[in-house]
Amino acid sequence: MKKFSLILIGLLILGTFAGTAIFLYQKSQEKPVIFDISQAFKIDIIEKTVATGKIIPRKEIEIKPQVSGVIETLFVEAGDLVKKDDLIARIELIPDMQHLNRAESDLQKAELSLENTRIEYERQRKLFREKLISETVYNKILLDYQLRQEAVRTAQNNVDLIKEGASKESGKIANLVRSTVEGMVLDVPVKEGTFVTETNTFNRGTTIANVANMQDLIFEGLLDESEIGKVKLGMELILKVGAIEDEYFKATLEYISPKGEEDQGTIKFEIRASIDIKESVFLRAGYSANADIVLEKKEQVLAINEGDLIVEGENTFVEIEIGDQEFEKRAVTVGISDGINIEILDGIDLNTKYKKLVK
Repeated sequence: MKKFSLILIGLLILGTFAGTAIFLYQKSQEKPVIFDISQAFKIDIIEKTVATGKIIPRKEIEIKPQVSGVIETLFVEAGDLVKKDDLIARIELIPDMQHLNRAESDLQKAELSLENTRIEYERQRKLFREKLISETVYNKILLDYQLRQEAVRTAQNNVDLIKEGASKESGKIANLVRSTVEGMVLDVPVKEGTFVTETNTFNRGTTIANVANMQDLIFEGLLDESEIGKVKLGMELILKVGAIEDEYFKATLEYISPKGEEDQGTIKFEIRASIDIKESVFLRAGYSANADIVLEKKEQVLAINEGDLIVEGENTFVEIEIGDQEFEKRAVTVGISDGINIEILDGIDLNTKYKKLVK
């Protein structure tokens, strides 16, 4: 019995070693690699470059007040359409007390001087009527009287301007802010009760509203220095707006900056293009967009998938089939590429079969 057990154990060990050897042998036998075969084809190829940027109005005007004060009433909000001279806001004036006191004092002085001159004028006019003085003397006092009247009007206008923002004679109200152009209100950065300052030689003033013509939009973007030499004025751009799906807009390149700016370690040049607006789609100012610039286009040219191309230095090859799963490298001359397909100028034709490298 003991001898039988030893024989059984020996057979089990021997079987285990035999099974392991067979398994390892099968694993060591690699399956032959079968390469896919492909052929060249005819296709339209468009070589293009991409510029990133945004959509903005060609002209955006900042509406600023002519006087300082507090916003009393706003008559518009963002999105409203306005015409030239439409009312934007009314400003409550807060007069400078020092200037107001000086203006009122000047008015009082002018009135006192006028009253004194009026009395003298009445006396001289009576003497002139009685022919007791010459016309020359009378005309002199008349001119002085008229000048005093004008001084009073000027002083009164100054007081009115400081208090009300307008003079009675001119009828122009400086505390009413009006639009200087026709367009859409893009932004109203102030609220009622906000203090605003006037625009003048030394101060830009507070912006009350931004107005722009939304029917005249441009694409403003940046293009890498490696691509800027390939573009020219008048080229067509295809815009894809990130916020609008399945819509493309045509644009025409109209400006290329002569000076590049560093952006994240690379030099980029500003470009601008006028957009062909679609009536059915409303473009908002500030939309981000990508512009495809068509550099070259060829129709129905011989091409292959660019991933199947072998590049060695300045030379390009494909591995053509010379037998069943047997290949050899053949040099080919390439043309333009769209990043997926590349034009083949010489080396193979439509009937040539080659190794497909791209899965």
